[in-house]
Amino acid sequence: MEKQYLLFDLDGTLTDPMAGITRSVQHALRAYGIEEPDLKKLCPFIGPPLKDSFMTYYHFPEAQAEEAIGKYREYFSVTGIFENRVYDGIEKILNQLKERGKILVVATSKPEEFAVRILDHFGLSRYFDHICGASMDEKRVKKGEVIRYALERAGIRDCSEALMVGDREHDVIGARENQMECLGVLFGYGTREELEKAGADWIVETVEDMGRWLLQ
Repeated sequence: MEKQYLLFDLDGTLTDPMAGITRSVQHALRAYGIEEPDLKKLCPFIGPPLKDSFMTYYHFPEAQAEEAIGKYREYFSVTGIFENRVYDGIEKILNQLKERGKILVVATSKPEEFAVRILDHFGLSRYFDHICGASMDEKRVKKGEVIRYALERAGIRDCSEALMVGDREHDVIGARENQMECLGVLFGYGTREELEKAGADWIVETVEDMGRWLLQ
């Protein structure tokens, strides 16, 4: 694997944020009189920009969806942010990649402030040269925009030397928008059909498969 620069999604790729994200969505919906006791039904919120998800899955008008993000953050910023776990084997892979001289970057649609706090909490920040995320004001939130920002931060001019690694179609589409290849992973929250339809260049099933592929 000749790529020098590896960009990683966060949610569903490095960590499993299911409990924290879904409980935060649950909290936000409750503010509008919507009770959703089944957290699994809220898993589609993991990955895409929150505003898009509130509009798509609960048909919120744009202004209400933007307001709902504030309700979501009431819970997430205090409690949900740490209701999360690092996938088994991830830290070992990151360490091996760094030992091989790879430049590692996080590119997530989660607000950058939250991404830094999560990676600091789990002791993963030290593996990344840059941690890049969405802006809190939602002006930079689409995956393609975040990836472009990450490329600029890392000083990457030749995108053929970079690879995006992620679990959702947004990672693939964002990579395509920036003339990058993308490795899709199936241990997160996207399906093989979703990743294939989006045009993922390669797909792996497990964390171990991802490690073998990146370290080959």
